Amino acid sequence: MLKGHQTWVFPSKPTILATGTVVGPFEGKGPLAEDFDLIHGDLWMGQDSFEKAEQKMLEEACEIAIRKAGLQKQDIQFFLGGDLLNQIISASFAARTLAIPYLGLFGACSTSMEGLALGALMLENKAARYLLCGTASHNAAVEKQFRYPTEYGSQKPPTAQWTVTGAGIALLGTKGKGPRVTSATIGRVVDMGISDPFNMGAAMAPAAVDTITAHFRDLGVSAQDYDLIATGDLGRVGHKIASDLLIKHNLAIPENIFTDCGMLIYHPDQPVQAGGSGCGCSAVVSFGHIFNRMKKGELKKVLLIATGALLSPLSYQQKESIPCIAHAVAIEHIQ
Repeated sequence: MLKGHQTWVFPSKPTILATGTVVGPFEGKGPLAEDFDLIHGDLWMGQDSFEKAEQKMLEEACEIAIRKAGLQKQDIQFFLGGDLLNQIISASFAARTLAIPYLGLFGACSTSMEGLALGALMLENKAARYLLCGTASHNAAVEKQFRYPTEYGSQKPPTAQWTVTGAGIALLGTKGKGPRVTSATIGRVVDMGISDPFNMGAAMAPAAVDTITAHFRDLGVSAQDYDLIATGDLGRVGHKIASDLLIKHNLAIPENIFTDCGMLIYHPDQPVQAGGSGCGCSAVVSFGHIFNRMKKGELKKVLLIATGALLSPLSYQQKESIPCIAHAVAIEHIQ
């Protein structure tokens, strides 16, 4: 099952039976609105805090995925989740509501693919029959924790990105119809010394390239083996850096194949600086838009690389640089 240095291959090809995606109003005005299951009309979502709203989205995404799969909560053995808030409170409190055995994960914005990879590994080893994996982020909650509260109205540089308000969940099973998880490459922590929290794309791009390189090397594949290769939330700045680095590694990926979830989720005229970011970015685009394209037969084989910046307010205050990571998961639509 271990192939090469850091890649898992799943002979049983665990199935993504259903997904659930919930987003906020700003994401509902973007080009992918039709691919989301539920769009909230305001950021509060009927809650008295943005943190509680993030938890609500995650609970709703889980419930949608379970319903679409035709299952009940008691059919699910495990929930693998995480988020960006301190001590991953959104995922932990959602797990309290769901009452499903829970494994909390933290990979920052790479959590969506970290959960998918670990979930597939558990199914491959018959540690579960059905499980949920996913993550969420809320623009106002995350901005308050990592940068400045939205109410401050602080000006951001062009390299900054907009934290996606959204939750994305995948329900995996050992059998059934749906796209199949075939392999996963677990990333290394890469730190290029960047310390600017308003330039996450530049900080995370080298980690994405490192994981893509490892995936190609471990499996003996190339970009031509995939219909689509999508990074998580590098945005326009990070995507350009990643493309240039891949060229330097003699691993250039054609523009029609290589994209980024943070570039796809918003219209060019939406004021998001360099694009989208946050745990929910790769989760809702992958489990919504890309998953739907696979079900329609438009894409047969994709590689999703979720990128994460492993900083915290404490590490920033101590003037640490930003260590980053990326996890890649290959998914195939097998007829």
